[in-house]
Amino acid sequence: MVVLDEINIALRYDYLEIGAVVEFLNNSKPPMTHVVLTGRNAKQELIDAADLVTEMTLVKHPFRSGIKAQPGVEF
Repeated sequence: MVVLDEINIALRYDYLEIGAVVEFLNNSKPPMTHVVLTGRNAKQELIDAADLVTEMTLVKHPFRSGIKAQPGVEF
């Protein structure tokens, strides 16, 4: 399993080319290798290429209670 954490942010700001990412997933990814891409606002091309898409919504977050981001957890 490969986790590309927050790759959707990099794609949103054009740090990576969406076509190159989709081409890799469709044609170059090793067989039986699971790739997890995270981040908000996935581009439609990525959604179309995916086998599974999940959208999460915030219910409760410790930041709202005054707990600051923690090294090794949020960054």
